[in-house]
Amino acid sequence: MDAPKLTTSLELLRWVGWAQRKAAEDWVRARELSFEQSFVLGYLGQQPGAIQRDIAQMTRTSAASVSSLLQGLERRGLIERRTEPGNERVKRVFATPAGEQLVAGFAEAMAAADETILAPLDATERATLHALLTKITAELPQPSRD
Repeated sequence: MDAPKLTTSLELLRWVGWAQRKAAEDWVRARELSFEQSFVLGYLGQQPGAIQRDIAQMTRTSAASVSSLLQGLERRGLIERRTEPGNERVKRVFATPAGEQLVAGFAEAMAAADETILAPLDATERATLHALLTKITAELPQPSRD
């Protein structure tokens, strides 16, 4: 299959983004996870004991969707929910050691993908690309965390 004809700088940037996303999806798929599941496991590694409401807010999904996602992870033994002492309605969510191990290495895998993508550039070209992208993104609205 021939590469698509990309004629603008932003089309080329989208292709780079596609390559990064594909590397992430391949890594996640190899672990038999959905992107959302891997994202939640990674989040729980950084925020152990998060409550479902926090996970729903972070994933920008409904409480029902998060509940279903967590049930799937719980069935696989990748997370556990613990009742908050003194408040039976609040459940804290923790990645199990198996869950933590399953997603360990994601950052390294993405760094390797980035290195593959940038391999054709020498150090000076990489610095120039970085400077140009920094200049462009400085003028863009910042992504919302809401």
